[in-house]
Amino acid sequence: MASAWREITASGFLWLILLFHPLARVLANMEGDALHSLRTNLNDPNNVLQSWDPTLVNPCTWFHVTCNNDNSVIRVDLGNAALSGTLVPQLGQLKNLQYLELYSNNISGQIPSDLGNLTSLVSLDLYLNNFTGPIPDTLGKLTKLRFLRLNNNSLSGQIPISLTNITALQVLDLSNNNLSGEVPSNGSFSLFTPISFSNNPSLCGPGTSKPCPGAPPFSPPPPFVPQTAPPSPGKSGDDPTHTNGDGLE
Repeated sequence: MASAWREITASGFLWLILLFHPLARVLANMEGDALHSLRTNLNDPNNVLQSWDPTLVNPCTWFHVTCNNDNSVIRVDLGNAALSGTLVPQLGQLKNLQYLELYSNNISGQIPSDLGNLTSLVSLDLYLNNFTGPIPDTLGKLTKLRFLRLNNNSLSGQIPISLTNITALQVLDLSNNNLSGEVPSNGSFSLFTPISFSNNPSLCGPGTSKPCPGAPPFSPPPPFVPQTAPPSPGKSGDDPTHTNGDGLE
């Protein structure tokens, strides 16, 4: 009886391994396909993506890619790599991605709305590129995002109000773009100073030095005037805290 039970238990474990191992391979292959789609869409003069071989079982051995213990991609580091071209919507398939670092390249085109599917994302660094078009409203779904740096591009349109719902956001830089409209001031945006929005000539509102049309002009705060202490009772030069020998003032 015990021997039969051991055989059943062993068979059960083997069945679980056979079940989940193909699923892990499917996930890894899907993420590898997504990253290879990015590679084929980018010009890579320095061959930094040379190791991105789609015939491998998963992308975890590729340079500039980091995986977790389940062989799922959690980080892509391609900053300052002289890359050009455009991003691909397949990036939205990297469900466990936490860091997408593509700063200081020559990547152009629009930011794919599919990046809003990267709900594990902690850092999105696309600054110092040539991105155009609007900031996708879908980025407001990235509730774990702590760092959002899109500065020094050519982004246009209004700042999506959905971004104010990212309560985890600690660092925001949208400066040096062509954004327009009123800067949101509610939610997480109440924490950010005008430097986060600087050099966007068509932005207006409290986060800038420019009032929006129809809004009352900004008025400077009244000058600070220190209050003068009221004159002490009694003779000039008396110490108001001095008490007599009876403990009475």
